Amino acid sequence: MNILILIKLLVAHLFGDFFLQTDAICMGKNSSGVRRLSYLAIHSGINAVLAYLLVGMWHCWQIPTLVFITHYVIDYIKSSLNNGSTWVFVIDQLAHVTVIVLLWSWITGSQLCLSGDWLSDYRVWVVAVCYLLALKPSSILLSSFIAKWAPTENEKKSLPNAGAWIGYFERVLILTFMLLGCMEGIGFLLAAKSIFRFGELTKAREVKITEYVMIGTLSSFTIAILLGALALKVLGR
Repeated sequence: MNILILIKLLVAHLFGDFFLQTDAICMGKNSSGVRRLSYLAIHSGINAVLAYLLVGMWHCWQIPTLVFITHYVIDYIKSSLNNGSTWVFVIDQLAHVTVIVLLWSWITGSQLCLSGDWLSDYRVWVVAVCYLLALKPSSILLSSFIAKWAPTENEKKSLPNAGAWIGYFERVLILTFMLLGCMEGIGFLLAAKSIFRFGELTKAREVKITEYVMIGTLSSFTIAILLGALALKVLGR
């Protein structure tokens, strides 16, 4: 199925660009000189290998070659900007996705076929993409989006990365509820989170902390619901 190739390329990109990109690679890409070029090559190589392995078209050497070159160029431009804004992140990802779509179009237009029947059900890959998007990509987007509203002095004493993990769990739960058709679970989750947050928010000395938490929560819920709606639409449910 042609659409399966596109979904596999997207899964390879999500794994390579988010889950396998360590802090050391990120810092290396934003450094200078030979070190920067080396880390850009390592990161681009990881994405190229993943695309080649997941698609499984062993005779098509153009896939890893094109993924490596385009990923290297796009990330080189992004690291040159040295800007952590939301727009740079969005444009960077749109550029990668555009390359993936063009590569997929070229592959299917060349009438190349898949080797083997590995996870040939496209529905599995649709669900996988949605869950992957609900994790680190959404977390990075949310962090960049709400950064401008962050209180200058953080009066809340919290566990390291606790907020990120709370976001992971809530988006995964929302997406799962939607795929299972349990829409009432989303309302229960929102109510439960509101109850647990109520004591903290009433003790906050500044209104901006309350507003900051609400913006983060509602943004996280919105992303998860949109992903769930997209998955249901593609799955024809």
